[in-house]
Amino acid sequence: MKIQASNSNQPAWKEIYSQAKLPKELEPLEKIARNLWWVWNSDAAELFEALDPKLWKESGQNPVILIQNLSVTREEEIVKDKALMAKAEKVFADFDKYMSEKFDPNKTSIAYFSMEYGFTHILKIYSGGLGVLAGDYLKEASDSHVDLTGVGFLYKYGYFTQTLSPDGQQVANYEPQNFGSLPIEQVFESDGNPMILSVPFPGRDIYCHVWRVNVGRIPLYLMDTDLDSNSEFDRPITHQLYGGDIENRLKQEYLLGIGGIQLLNKLGIKKDIYHCNEGHAAFINIQRLLDLIEGEHLTFNQALEVVRASGLYTVHTPVPAGHDYFEEGLLGKYMGSYPARLGISWQEFIDMGREHPGSGEKFSMSVFALNTCSQANGVSYLHGIVSRKMFQPIWSGYFAEELHVGYVTNGVHLPTWATNEAKKLYEKSFNKDFYNDQSNKDIWKAIYDVADSEVWNLRKSLKKRLINYVKEYLRESWIKNQTDPKHVLSIVEKVNPEALLIGFGRRFATYKRAHLLFTDLDRLAKLVNNPERPIQFLFTGKAHPADGGGQGLIKKIIEISRMPQFQGKIIFLENYDMQLAKRMISGVDIWLNTPTRPLEASGTSGEKAVMNGVLNFSVLDGWWYEGYTEEAGWALTDKRSYENQAFQDELDAATIYNTFETKILPLYFENRNKEGFSPAWVKYVKNCIAQIAPDYTTKRMIDDYIERFYIPLATRKKMVTDNNYAKAKEIAAWKEDMASKWDSFVVESLKINGQEASSVPAMNLFEHDEISVEIVIDKKDMIGDLGIETVLSRYDNKTNETKFIKTMPFKLERKEGSKLYFKAVENIEYTGYHRFAYRVYPSNPDLPHRMDFAFVRWI
Repeated sequence: MKIQASNSNQPAWKEIYSQAKLPKELEPLEKIARNLWWVWNSDAAELFEALDPKLWKESGQNPVILIQNLSVTREEEIVKDKALMAKAEKVFADFDKYMSEKFDPNKTSIAYFSMEYGFTHILKIYSGGLGVLAGDYLKEASDSHVDLTGVGFLYKYGYFTQTLSPDGQQVANYEPQNFGSLPIEQVFESDGNPMILSVPFPGRDIYCHVWRVNVGRIPLYLMDTDLDSNSEFDRPITHQLYGGDIENRLKQEYLLGIGGIQLLNKLGIKKDIYHCNEGHAAFINIQRLLDLIEGEHLTFNQALEVVRASGLYTVHTPVPAGHDYFEEGLLGKYMGSYPARLGISWQEFIDMGREHPGSGEKFSMSVFALNTCSQANGVSYLHGIVSRKMFQPIWSGYFAEELHVGYVTNGVHLPTWATNEAKKLYEKSFNKDFYNDQSNKDIWKAIYDVADSEVWNLRKSLKKRLINYVKEYLRESWIKNQTDPKHVLSIVEKVNPEALLIGFGRRFATYKRAHLLFTDLDRLAKLVNNPERPIQFLFTGKAHPADGGGQGLIKKIIEISRMPQFQGKIIFLENYDMQLAKRMISGVDIWLNTPTRPLEASGTSGEKAVMNGVLNFSVLDGWWYEGYTEEAGWALTDKRSYENQAFQDELDAATIYNTFETKILPLYFENRNKEGFSPAWVKYVKNCIAQIAPDYTTKRMIDDYIERFYIPLATRKKMVTDNNYAKAKEIAAWKEDMASKWDSFVVESLKINGQEASSVPAMNLFEHDEISVEIVIDKKDMIGDLGIETVLSRYDNKTNETKFIKTMPFKLERKEGSKLYFKAVENIEYTGYHRFAYRVYPSNPDLPHRMDFAFVRWI
């Protein structure tokens, strides 16, 4: 027998993690590195860089990797460096002081659930605006002393890293994160073993490691299913953000909701309010219901009163297609056992996720969220209007204008998105404590007292830093693609630091209309090649890997940028992440945004730009619909001129060119003073900072949530839970009685000006005439009362829609047994042709709003 030359099986690798032991004097660095406070504290970030500038850059500005790789020699040098140690000790003291401050006991406690969070580019658990918004919100909760706990996922791969092929095609790379080098901590049991959360799924349990992200004072707990104890089909649940098929999406949302509440239960965390950041987290309310039904022995309807009273759903999507829907068969595979535990039927359960119960529609996570949360909001004033229209079919007895869905306009975390240079200017020029009073415009007005030259120099320095980054990027990217060095040099030389610099950075969805600028290439070429008024455009953004249209648009822009007339004038920067975003939104002169109206729910990139004195040029949509201020930016109208979108795009493109040619470029380049800048331009910058910035911070945003939603919800929750849920039980019993007898009440008479309504023809009236209406209803044996109101509307022949005008309530004049006598005297205030109808509804002062129990009968 011939002996084989080699014989070996696969190694059985075991993971081991070790790290450098810091000298005692530097031990606080470890704690700070694993608390994201350093992300928005400039002194802390500068300290980490000063420890070893080269290593800081090589680590990708990751303080955990920096500390893990500091040499003993360098540590000794740091300890001996008195100036550096003095800086370190100040940062240590600032951190300890910050962390020692307690939550405000007068502010409601919150449990916050989101599929993604964006804090820093080194923690890849975000894809775009939704996640960055959630990250900013947790930072602000920390700064504002709000007792909030976040729940989400720790993704192995996160969202993809974007590279571009030589022909401009987007390549999505999924790079695994090394959890040991991230600013996070694994959660352990009291016995020293890693905490394992066991979440029941159909036919098996799914196991999760639990990780904690310290966001200042705020804890964020992340679930991770990449465990050997899970099957090969379940380990990938937390591999990719928005990855996998529709079944994996359902598994993610099941785990976020049901597993998220079970995680808080395991940790012993109870909060006043449960806030769903998008519909992905709506299943939290299933587990919350179960906890009350199985733990507190409430009925389903009683438990629903409690859950709804403490639930808030924030929608970020302006179109129905953007919400998550699941087929009944797939939903039943995972949720089939829950209705029996809840005490309801399968039909009743699935109908909670349908706009039209019993219709056979797919199950909508957003509809389920609306049916299990008593409050909901859009993310800008305009998006609130759009959301009410979008959700109106759920409450078919009411017009969109009457719905309870409110809004809180998104904001951005000022200390994160204002550059160090901008913050130093604000700290020097404003009240020392202005961070605690960011919405006070009187404080921000002090920017008008700052010398124009100082504001211009700030803008100039931030622009120079971005230009240097762009040049370095071009060298590296063209070398990577093995391009002729002479060609690279010629492109770099065309990048002009004196040109007006325009930035466009966002997700490359087609509705964002990144293509508008390229509608007329001849006109664009004249614009960018004018030596007297040079202008350059920077583009960046990712398209979803499944979005062929978005990827094609990226490719088209890159192809145009390589045309001789546009080389060095139009540049696409790959891999848009939080690090690149901060460079872009602070370094350009103008932030350009061109969405199809009204599809921009809010948008926050332009708000980030404002924090650095960058001017916006945007469609009046999302936040800019509210934020636009004359002589502080430019706007494309919110009105549509054409129903045909292609025609509208042409008109908007022509408006963009014209605005640059006749307004923006002259303002920037003409009438410059001896210091080389236009005082008129600096006036716009100051107006932007003073008049817009104070309204679009997360400080204002969280204050709005507290006032509009958290306080009312907390008040209602207390009302329904006091005295062993007495009020919840009372309201549930009232609703059950009202629902069962709704069709039994009888309208005995309806008289208009003394005549039976059936005999009153269409009325011809004059302005200020009065109509007297009397209605008698026999409610039979119903518990509680009914209400009646006149609903005034008009029919729009152009849109074939009935338009709501207003409601006018009837007065309950008396009761006689089961009979209710109503009367209303209505003054005619409107001229023209109108419609009116009478609406009967259940009346109970303990309801938060009509949509809470939206039974309606028109009579």
